[in-house]
Amino acid sequence: MRPPRPARRILARALLGAAALLPPAHAADLDAVRARGSLVWAADQEGGGPHVYADPDDPARLRGFEVELAALVAAELGVEPRFQQGQWDRLPLLLGRSADCVINGFESTPERQRDWRCSRPYYAYALQLVARRDVALDSVEGLAGEGPAGPWRVGVLTGSAAEIEMRRRGDLRVEVVGFDGTVDCLEQVRSRVIDAALMDDCIAWFNADRFPELRCVGRPFAGGTYVILTAPDTPALGAAIDDALGRLVADGRLEALYDRWDMAGRQQMLLLRDAAEVPPAPRSGLAELMRSTLPLLLRSAGMTILLSCAAFPLAVVLGLSVAVGRLHGPAWLRPALTLYVEVLRGTPLLLQLYAIFYLLPKVGLALPALAAAILGLALNYSAYESEIYRAGLKAVPPGQLEAALALGMSKWQALRHVVVPQAVRIVMPPVTSDFIALFKDTSVCSAITVVELTKRYSVLALSSGRIAELAVVTALLYLAMSWPLSLLSRWFEQRLENPAGRDRP
Repeated sequence: MRPPRPARRILARALLGAAALLPPAHAADLDAVRARGSLVWAADQEGGGPHVYADPDDPARLRGFEVELAALVAAELGVEPRFQQGQWDRLPLLLGRSADCVINGFESTPERQRDWRCSRPYYAYALQLVARRDVALDSVEGLAGEGPAGPWRVGVLTGSAAEIEMRRRGDLRVEVVGFDGTVDCLEQVRSRVIDAALMDDCIAWFNADRFPELRCVGRPFAGGTYVILTAPDTPALGAAIDDALGRLVADGRLEALYDRWDMAGRQQMLLLRDAAEVPPAPRSGLAELMRSTLPLLLRSAGMTILLSCAAFPLAVVLGLSVAVGRLHGPAWLRPALTLYVEVLRGTPLLLQLYAIFYLLPKVGLALPALAAAILGLALNYSAYESEIYRAGLKAVPPGQLEAALALGMSKWQALRHVVVPQAVRIVMPPVTSDFIALFKDTSVCSAITVVELTKRYSVLALSSGRIAELAVVTALLYLAMSWPLSLLSRWFEQRLENPAGRDRP
């Protein structure tokens, strides 16, 4: 029998979101940071260079200009820096809980100015379009025309200024594809899964040697600045970080840092000197919030339904075939089917999705994100379904198969017309429960750029600052999708407990 899935995953995320609005239980202001002796700064090393990344020669060591910047800021505060890993688009939720500040290329936006305390700017960036060298594209304005196969598919870092810019530009004919890391995005451009990528110029330049097949298209545009985020209720820490950055600028250490990383230190100092303040965004009312976000959530719920309804029938067919093969197939096939089940059950779904979406293009088989998501879910669940159906097949009395064979049926006819129908009836309740679990496991598909309901909630909640309200709406949408299936599962159970009831009027 399949081990229980985390059925309460969505509720847990909703509670986490609600908790993010409550006053932090151990928010560390300046005195607490100094008493502790360390400044905990959060970043996502998966995002890559030049910000924060694992040293290729020593993976246990972090490198990046923001790693050095965090050390300089911590030294100015008289403490040691301590790194906290997190997912980039959710890093601000760590503030006041497991991190004192966030230093990871966060652009200064009106929404961040409203919801968090933003430091003075420490880096000025612009956006750079990147494409393959064989793509006929000479500027971002070229995206207004026809792409190689319809609209241009442009990759961006989810929640970044690049994504905001691409979605804002109504004059461009593009399909925006969100990624959790810029290196993954560039890999998909190189593999021809997407046509181009938009990212901060420093990231494009840093990765230029790693991706020689790609080129910068046109000049950088639509710039802004990076800021350090701190919790709103730690004003002393925020002010101290501002003072520390001011001293790093004044004595030339910040300029020297950027020169060490080939990031035009002198130009950066001139840009930072004239950087304009970004005004905070107003907070919308609940009615306006629902009006602007509910259509997006409903559309993403449709993607969740599509993934589930497309993947699960494939999983059932594969699982039933594997179960029949293991019990009644030729002896030489059974070890291979057993290995299939154990490998898929013994490795995480996320790893399987990564292998399908990111590794197959390296051998010349590039699948669209939606197809990769459906295939990954189907393969993963087929292993669990095979165990359920194997138990159902073994529950059918052996005499049923023997009687069918005695009546002149072939083995496969007996299985098809006698044994399998009885097994299917037996396993209907657990199979229905697995279908409900699949609805929630579709959230993992966001790792390969498929924007389903949970990912859409995450993006909207952090951009609007209305984490609890949108968590409730998202949980209700999941409930509306899974509750009918729960009722169906109970109905099947009742029919199995009282089979005579089928003949009642």
